[in-house]
Order: sequence, then structure tokens, then C-alpha cells
Amino acid sequence: MRQLTPGPQSRAAVSGAGLGLRRSLLAPLTERTQSALGFLEVAPENWMRIGGRLGRAFRALTERYAFATHGLSLSIGSPAPLDEAFVLEIKQFLDRHGIADYTEHLTYCSDHGHLYDLMPIPFTAEAVEYVAARVRRVQDLLQRRIALENASYYLTLATDMTELEFIRAVVERADCDLLLDVNNIYVNSINHGYDAAAFLDGLPGERIRYVHIAGHYVEAEDLRVDTHGSDVIDPVWALLDRAYARFGVLPTLLERDFNIPPLPDLMREVEQIRTIQARHAAIARAVDG
Repeated sequence: MRQLTPGPQSRAAVSGAGLGLRRSLLAPLTERTQSALGFLEVAPENWMRIGGRLGRAFRALTERYAFATHGLSLSIGSPAPLDEAFVLEIKQFLDRHGIADYTEHLTYCSDHGHLYDLMPIPFTAEAVEYVAARVRRVQDLLQRRIALENASYYLTLATDMTELEFIRAVVERADCDLLLDVNNIYVNSINHGYDAAAFLDGLPGERIRYVHIAGHYVEAEDLRVDTHGSDVIDPVWALLDRAYARFGVLPTLLERDFNIPPLPDLMREVEQIRTIQARHAAIARAVDG
């Protein structure tokens, strides 16, 4: 169901505009005879041990749509040893459903037990080497390149480099890709007082696998919380527009994890992604022509 050809910079197996799959969407998506969705995305942890009716419904969707995965439990920056058995289970899931794209958060969420939150990694040279070595091992086990997402965070860490320098260093040393989350850039720019556009411009566009866009919660004038529980706001749409202008038309996924509206409402935001993609694709054709 791929609608648009991704820009030449994209390394993803998916294309077009996508939507995060939640269980409440299983039936509506199954019943939908036509769809503008280019792809769906799931957290593999939520589906790889599911069988029975739900497992069959999920399998039916993986046979109908292109899929990407966005993990929750890899904990790439954790001080605890890498859970290689878990990584191999992820590989079996990806292979079984023919999914090429596996992404995770540039965070950690465990230390000999789950912390049930995504914790920031210190922006240090030592952390770069530590995380990069673990990413390389994961890629060896999965027999796939992975992509790491720029994460939202709420405390300023002890650092010897900037967030942007840290992200660039990790993906270069690990030789992995980047999952670009434009909402996280906006959230962090408010919470930590930096220029969102300049941050976006400084990212390694040649490594972007695909893009996430989402809504967030306004806690205070100077505090945004990355909830994925509301509609995307205009400044975040503007960042997506800027990303396409700078890096080309990239596969882009709408994330919605809470306060999930009916599928037709979600599809209106997916269609907004497609509209922006189509406009930039037309500009690129005009320039090339």
C-alpha cells in the first residue's frame, strides 16, 4: 500500500505516511477496504508472544501492509549486560513477518530490572563508545542495521558534549541509522532552551531511516511532556516541513498512544503528512525537471 517513493536519502524499507498500530485499531484497519496508509508500526514486545485470535489478526495485517518496528525494551544505554536472548527473539519476530526496519530509543530503561521509563544517557565521550559497541553487537545479532531515535528528556545531565554532538557521535561510531522524531526536537527545544530549527539542520540527514511526528502535553510555559496523546501542533508540522525541505521526502509515521480517537480522525492527520510529502515531491520533480 505504498503511496509515495521515499527520498533518495531514506534507508527505510517502508515509504509514504504511516500510523502506529494499537489494539483498538485492529478491527477498523482490518475492515478498511482501501487505505492511504503507506505502513504501520508496532512495538515488537507487544506482539511477538501473542497468538490466537489477536495473533491471527496481526498476521493478516502484516500480509496486507508494510511494517516497521519501534522497540521499547532494548535499553541500549543500560549499565546492565545486553539481553542477547531478547535480541534474538526480536530477530525471530522480524524474520517471521518479513520486517526489515527495527528502531529503538537512544535511552535506557533497565538496570537489572525494568525502570518503566525511558531514561536519558549522559552526553559524554565514554557513553558514546559504550552505546556504540552495544549497537554494533545488536546489529550483528539481528543481521540488520538499526535506527536510534532522538529522545525527549527532562533533566539536564552532566555532559561534555551537546545533545546534537552526542547523537551524531553515536550513530557514526555505531554505524547505525537515525529515527528522526520532530516532536521530540520541539519538546526538548522548549524544555532546554535551544533553537529547534538549528538542531534539526545539524542532524546527519544521510542516516535518517524515517520520521516520527506526534502530539505532546503543555505542562507549563517552559515545560512540554512527550505524551503522544494529542493532535500534532503547528510548530511541529513546520519542523516536519523543514525536514523534508532539508533532507528530502522521508517515510513519516504518526504516533498516537493515548486518547486515541477513531480511525477516521487519525487518518486526517495521516493525510496531512501525505499532503506535505506530495508538495515536497512536486518541488523536487520541478527542480530535477
